[in-house]
Amino acid sequence: MQAPKRARGYFAIGVERLSKPMNAGNLFRTAHAFGASFLFTVAAAYSPRRAHSDTSRAPLHLPLYAFDSVAELSLPDGCRLVGIEITEAAEELPSFHHPLQAAYVLGAERGGLSTALLVRCDHVVKIPSAFSLNVATAGAVVMYDRLLAHGRYARRPVSALGKPEAPRPHVQGAPRIRRRGAANGP
Repeated sequence: MQAPKRARGYFAIGVERLSKPMNAGNLFRTAHAFGASFLFTVAAAYSPRRAHSDTSRAPLHLPLYAFDSVAELSLPDGCRLVGIEITEAAEELPSFHHPLQAAYVLGAERGGLSTALLVRCDHVVKIPSAFSLNVATAGAVVMYDRLLAHGRYARRPVSALGKPEAPRPHVQGAPRIRRRGAANGP
């Protein structure tokens, strides 16, 4: 098994009001494969035992937080909540700049994200598709897009005959010496 390239920052993925444990199982298995830091549910009927589709058993490897309501949803400081929902105001995924610290959330198979959760979101994105995708599939598309945005991959060639450009090596800069001014103390 090949581990994904370590991308910058961290991400989590969760579901709200999801009623089909197989969809959550698929989503959480994919999150585990893409290097998620944690999983979460909000007012969702999810049991790892009933999610037979999670063959990696993601909750054994990643923290799984279960929140009973949107009001109880708690994320780490600096973590941005990103709703994945088809709305007029949502930003299209290919144009979205993924935050370094993000928690992505998907809604129920029927009905999507609740209004209460949409209000809590820092960003709302939509996948430009002809119709709504399965919850696990939509989550996989978003996680893959994040991997492309924050991973260190070679740039794609301009044509099918071209070769990818190698990524530039990371260079550590020289140390910065910060001097304390008189106003900042000794």
